[in-house]
Amino acid sequence: MFTGLVEDRGTIVLHTPAPSGSGSRIVVRTRLPESDLSVGASVAVDGACLTVVSREPDGDAMRFSADASEETLARTTLRERKVGDEVNLERPLALGERLGGHLVLGHVDGVGHIVSITPVGEMVRIRVALPQGLSRLVVEKGSVALDGISLTVNALLGDDDIAVLLIPETLRKTSWSRKQPGNPVNVEADILGKHVARLLGTQAAPSEAGSPFEQHRTHS
Repeated sequence: MFTGLVEDRGTIVLHTPAPSGSGSRIVVRTRLPESDLSVGASVAVDGACLTVVSREPDGDAMRFSADASEETLARTTLRERKVGDEVNLERPLALGERLGGHLVLGHVDGVGHIVSITPVGEMVRIRVALPQGLSRLVVEKGSVALDGISLTVNALLGDDDIAVLLIPETLRKTSWSRKQPGNPVNVEADILGKHVARLLGTQAAPSEAGSPFEQHRTHS
């Protein structure tokens, strides 16, 4: 589990088919502590939770390898990432740490794209088109993870668009200082919204099954 507070901008140094023959192996150069990227550890790469399969020193930094399954490639932008691309990196949340963002699982729901980028003083307002069907899980002033960054939804625009405001510190620490309109982005909706939508979607109308408690007993 993550918080959506990006800790490092890594650089992809290799992107090849995985040795297993399915999916991709992605090698990333980073300055994250080597002790926190041991084999088997999790790391969020542009918001997608991946498992470290190997690591080695790389000058004054290090590089780690992770395999992305076909399912991950189908739901994220990782398939399109190439050597030299920057990616946002975050280590998992440690119990007892302060939760500065929101609860991010690293399970990307789909790929959206940037519609527009508008300067607002030293900040930028970014309009993002969400993947189809995801807007029902997003609320104004709620949270959303974009490329692994925990952001507040500034406004709901139209059927599937949202606006977020990025402060200078976020632009400095993440890959979003280089984003352009049309760029794809990984989107993960708030897990609380998913659970609420699931509960409401599985309940019949009151006229059909009485109260939710009655419905639960009926299906037990």
